[in-house]
Amino acid sequence: MDTENAAAGRPGAADVNPAAAGQAAEAADAPELAGAPAVAREVFGDRFDAAVRYTELLATAGVQRGLIGPREVPRLWDRHVLNCAVLAELLPAGSTLCDVGSGAGLPGIPVALARPDVSVTLLEPLLRRTTFLEEVVRELGLENVTVLRGRAEEMVGKLAVDVVTARAVAPLDRLAGWGMPLLRPHGQMLALKGDSAEQELADSRAGLTKLGAVEWSVISVGEGTLETSTRVVQVKAGESPGGVKAATRRAKAARAGRNAGARTGERTRGGRRRTR
Repeated sequence: MDTENAAAGRPGAADVNPAAAGQAAEAADAPELAGAPAVAREVFGDRFDAAVRYTELLATAGVQRGLIGPREVPRLWDRHVLNCAVLAELLPAGSTLCDVGSGAGLPGIPVALARPDVSVTLLEPLLRRTTFLEEVVRELGLENVTVLRGRAEEMVGKLAVDVVTARAVAPLDRLAGWGMPLLRPHGQMLALKGDSAEQELADSRAGLTKLGAVEWSVISVGEGTLETSTRVVQVKAGESPGGVKAATRRAKAARAGRNAGARTGERTRGGRRRTR
């Protein structure tokens, strides 16, 4: 899946309607999407039909735009949509959530479908991805979802949430530096990880303490619901989540770099530089 750093440097693509993109992908003989497993009705309840439509958009427009690999299509339900939706088990009622580096909307959109009481912000730096996310949110009528284009460090002081989620965005130590500053006191960060979960957590303990974390563990969700449960690194913040100053410095440095690049571009467009 995508990383926030890699995404930031790529140019955005022109807007494409998800339905039209889906037709083009189907015409290109994309792999066949498996039918929704019976457990999906239990997980999504009244929003089951919306979950089906989202999965169809991932399999069509998502593949065409490069947000989902074609080989993932047959296993979208088990490996991606349901794998993310079971995070809903860990969310307090009426909480706010920011999905950092949301990409194609995983895990944010499945969580929002499974938990309409949770207010979800999909945070993504790349234009073509936010365009896709906005179109999906409109088509599915997800009133509890907001799409923001930007980096996590740029949202410090502007966005504060109870829960930060991320999936396949970055190693845990780097992810914590982005996510912890966005948490309210006693909030939690939920990072979907695979076999590397324990090792990443062991390598990140010192950094987590500096970032205001007071408790952390690797847990499994979806047991008894999914054939393979989802492994999550859960990091709980204390009274004062940290990393705010460092995130602010990174955001300022990034803005300065962009401004310098813009000035260089203006000088180049204004005429050739004189050389001796």
